[in-house]
Amino acid sequence: MFHGVMARKPKAPVQAAQIRGLKYLRAFWDVLEPLRQMPAHGNRRFLMDQYVSLLLLHFFNPTLDSLRALQQATGLGNVQKVLGVGRTSLGAMSESAGYVFDPALLEPIIQEVAGQIETLPKDQRLEALPGVLTAVDGSFLRCLPRMTWALFRHKTTNRAVRMHLHFDVQRGIPAELDITDARCSEKKVLRRRIRPGILYVIDRGFIDYRLYQDIHDGKSFFVARLKDNSTYQVLRENPLSPQDRQAGVVCDQWVRMGSAFTEGLLTAPVRRLVIRDEKGKEIILLTNTDLPAEIIGLIYRYRWQVELFFRWFKCILKCTHWLSTTQTGLTLQVYVAVLASLLISLWTGRKPTKRTFEMICLYFQGWAKPEELAAHIESLKNRS
Repeated sequence: MFHGVMARKPKAPVQAAQIRGLKYLRAFWDVLEPLRQMPAHGNRRFLMDQYVSLLLLHFFNPTLDSLRALQQATGLGNVQKVLGVGRTSLGAMSESAGYVFDPALLEPIIQEVAGQIETLPKDQRLEALPGVLTAVDGSFLRCLPRMTWALFRHKTTNRAVRMHLHFDVQRGIPAELDITDARCSEKKVLRRRIRPGILYVIDRGFIDYRLYQDIHDGKSFFVARLKDNSTYQVLRENPLSPQDRQAGVVCDQWVRMGSAFTEGLLTAPVRRLVIRDEKGKEIILLTNTDLPAEIIGLIYRYRWQVELFFRWFKCILKCTHWLSTTQTGLTLQVYVAVLASLLISLWTGRKPTKRTFEMICLYFQGWAKPEELAAHIESLKNRS
C-alpha cells in the first residue's frame, strides 16, 4: 500500500452567483476617477482602479481569498460589466499589484472618503476639546518567511512591518497611516505627522520631551502617559473638584519636567496628573491643556480605541493574509483595507463592527437580500 502525502484538492472555480452586491462598489466608482486618469503603463490593460475594486471585493467576499480567485473573477460577466475589467492573466495581476501600482496614489482618495464621514454621537463632556481627539499607536503586521525584505528579529516573528496609525476618535475612523520597516521609530513617524489643531493621546512608547515640545510648537495638544520614575519639579498644586476625585484623580500639578540631562527639551507649561483606577493602579499623565482633571482621565481612556481598530483590522477584516509578497503589494493591500473600513463607516454612519461586516459579506455572497442589508444599516443609524 502506498503511504504518502495526500495532494490538496483544488478549489472549485469562482461562480458568478457567489459575487453579489456590486452596486456598493459602483457607488464608490466615482472616487476612483483619479486612478482612471493615470496613463497606462505601456500596453498594459489591467489598471490600478480595477485592482483596487477587486481588492475591495476580496475583503467583502471570503470566497475571493487569493490572487488566483481574483483572477478567476475577472472572467465573470457581472464583474467585467461593473468594474470595467477584462479577463486578466495571473501573471499580469501579480506583476501589476506587486511592482507597478503606487500605493501613494490612494492616499488622497482615502482622505476624500474620510472627509465624508460625520462625527459619531459622543460623550457630552468631550464637546469643548481644544483639538481633534486623535489616538496614536503602532502595531506589527506579520509577514511570510519568503518576504525577506521584511526581516525583523523579534521574539514572536522574524518578518514584519509596522503600521503607524492616527485614529480619529470622534469619527471612529483611521485618519492617517504609515507603513514602515518594523524597526522604524514610532516617535519619528509621529513627529513627521504633527498637524495643528489636534489633541494627541499617546502611551508610554512615545515618551520624548522633545516630541511633546514639537507638538506644542505645532499648535496642538497632547495627553501622554509617563513612567512613574520621571523627574519633575512641582510649580503649583491645582485643587481637585468632587468630580475629579470621583474620577480617581489623586493629584493635579503644574510642573517642570526633566533632569539635568533633559533640561530645555520641554519648556511648554505642562500638568502632571496621577489617576488611580478601580484596582488601585496609578496612571501618570502629562498634558499641555487646561482641561479639568476628570476630562483628562476620560480622554486617556479613549486611547484604547486605536487598539480596538487594530483588532478589527487583523482579526475581523483579516488584513494579515497577503495576496502579494512584495512591499508595494502589501502596502497597497493595507491601504485598500483602510478604504474598506471607511466604506463601512460611510454606509452605516457607525464604526465597523463584526456583526455589520458579517451582514455585508452575506450580501456580497448572495445570502442576504438588499432590503435585509438596508434594514440592518437603518437599525444602526436609529441607535442613539
